[in-house]
Amino acid sequence: MKSNHSKNPKTQKSSPSNLDVLYEDNHVIVVNKRSGDIVQGDKTGDIPLSEVVKQYLKKKHNKPGNVYLGVVHRLDRPTSGIVVFAKTSKALPRLNKLFSEGKTKKVYWAVVNKAPEHDSGILTHWLVRNPKQNKSYAHKNEVPNSKKAILEYRVRKKLDRYFLLEIDLKTGRHHQIRAQLAAMSAYIKGDLKYGADRSNKDGGIHLLARSLEFEHPVKKEKIRFEVSPPNDPVWNACI
Repeated sequence: MKSNHSKNPKTQKSSPSNLDVLYEDNHVIVVNKRSGDIVQGDKTGDIPLSEVVKQYLKKKHNKPGNVYLGVVHRLDRPTSGIVVFAKTSKALPRLNKLFSEGKTKKVYWAVVNKAPEHDSGILTHWLVRNPKQNKSYAHKNEVPNSKKAILEYRVRKKLDRYFLLEIDLKTGRHHQIRAQLAAMSAYIKGDLKYGADRSNKDGGIHLLARSLEFEHPVKKEKIRFEVSPPNDPVWNACI
């Protein structure tokens, strides 16, 4: 199941009218998140994607009361790509278990300013989260309050000024990809927080949750989703 964002290079935030729905059944809804969307509400007070999806479902199915929606996982605000929500209380704990136990296959694309030393490899770090800075720091060895983070990467394409990495995420830590790539000085395009020299015009970063595969929580069959990158010259050169 594939999807493309709007052809407008300045990506707008998701709304009930432009929501990019990849899949929906009685228990699950999967959407293509735009950079700038926040998955769950925070102190900014901005309308989260979870609320946008609720409004979409309420209108589509003409629901008179409150709409149930469970947040299963999150993507960083400037990241785009696949997000899964649970539509029933039966599906939510099952999906939570799949994600927490790493029984999903998550592949990301990241555009970075520098090629890693090797064209492919496995990165293992210990991440420490700083809540005040909303940032994680990668350490080579275990330190107090750290969590182990593992990802596998390969250089998928070499562009004029950038490199496209394909990342198979093995663990799901706070800002994991951003922190681990920054630790080897491969900064994601537009990611000022983690070392990029300039921001992107739309405020997003060149990190995409490209594909996701997991077992349906009720039907017990494998389902897989894949999305194209947002429309801009650098992403377009990656395809």
